[in-house]
Amino acid sequence: MNRNLFEQTTAYQPLAAKMRPRRLDHYIGQQHILGQGKPLREALENNQLHSMILWGPPGVGKTSLAKLVSDTCDAHFITLSAVLAGVKDIRAAVDQAAQHQSAGKKTILFIDEVHRFNKAQQDAFLPFVEDGTVIFIGATTENPSFELNNALLSRTRVYKLRALDPENIATIILNACEQDQSVTVQLDQQQLDQLSMAADGDARRALNLLELSLELAPERDGAKYIGADTVAEVLDGFVRRFDKGGDLFYEQISALHKSVRGSSPDAALYWFCRMLDAGCDALYIARRVVRIASEDIGNADPRALELALNAWQVQERLGSPEGELAIAQAVIYLASAAKSDAVYKAFNHAMADIQQQPSYAVPEHLRNAPTTMMKDLGYGSEYRYAHNEPEAYAAGENYFPEALKDTEYYQPVDRGLEKKIAEKMNYLRELDKGSKIHRY
Repeated sequence: MNRNLFEQTTAYQPLAAKMRPRRLDHYIGQQHILGQGKPLREALENNQLHSMILWGPPGVGKTSLAKLVSDTCDAHFITLSAVLAGVKDIRAAVDQAAQHQSAGKKTILFIDEVHRFNKAQQDAFLPFVEDGTVIFIGATTENPSFELNNALLSRTRVYKLRALDPENIATIILNACEQDQSVTVQLDQQQLDQLSMAADGDARRALNLLELSLELAPERDGAKYIGADTVAEVLDGFVRRFDKGGDLFYEQISALHKSVRGSSPDAALYWFCRMLDAGCDALYIARRVVRIASEDIGNADPRALELALNAWQVQERLGSPEGELAIAQAVIYLASAAKSDAVYKAFNHAMADIQQQPSYAVPEHLRNAPTTMMKDLGYGSEYRYAHNEPEAYAAGENYFPEALKDTEYYQPVDRGLEKKIAEKMNYLRELDKGSKIHRY
């Protein structure tokens, strides 16, 4: 008997739920872990269950895969949502699993959005994972190494699920159209491509878009025709996947930063526009661009910092789109500029020294002496006023505490303006070597 996937009944079920695969061979995507010969597939085919974390973006099949694991291995399946469940619910699930265990049947405890459990809740089911009462499967969109405690991670295997590619999404849409024999769906390749791209790697979103398209599509000769007008209406105002504060957010800002550092203005502009298109706050990007200017360009081109600050100010004063264009200008300039992390390294080195070393006193010749008493104590004595020295440089003078007098933090690179800075510093060091006056 054919299922009517698009029929509206009193017990409404979204198309995405109706289309969950019933067999492992029907599961679309994730061939890096489920392809022939891959460890997870072999474990399932050999009925060798183990606890696992399924980590990936929304709509890539984490829940469907957990259910398939249960069906393939003929295990009892209990599902809890970390948003709604508490320790009491975990204990009830464990009691149920213990009953099945006594009857010789394994139980899978599936916890969706497991990253929302606090440490106490995660600890609550650890003993039962340890003794085999339950096979634990957790689903999360967040990086497990940040969100889950080490005790849980040490008892599970983490599988990283990837966003589905447009070809996978197109297959899922076509399967849904063909599954229901009660209605014929006419969908041209162009509209199929549009829906597949709009899904942005999310199968659930793809099926929701298809379901909405079918509701709006006109009927012709007993068939639902999903044309250009219908798809345009469905996709009007849609927003791409972007989890502000989540992994995708940090992956994209990292890609932007690394593209600038790698002197790829085109790639940097791409990631900047990707983040804007998904709704990222342009002021956040502007602040990050200022950081990049100091961290990756530094004194090789000091104009980079000025341009980045100007772009931030334009965004604050004028907003979109003028501010975004100014940030784009800064991003392209920074990516094209000479690169140096000498300032960044020097700063980190100095901070590390200060945190690890004693608090050395300021040498007396560098201390200010605004009072007679301070002058009598020797404050400021023997200080050499650089402007009164040849070339306005007090050769042989030391401005460090005595214990650090030969320290060098700043090492200019042989690029951009820093090449000139390095030449000057080397020249001044030669003057120091030739000076008959040496402090300490």
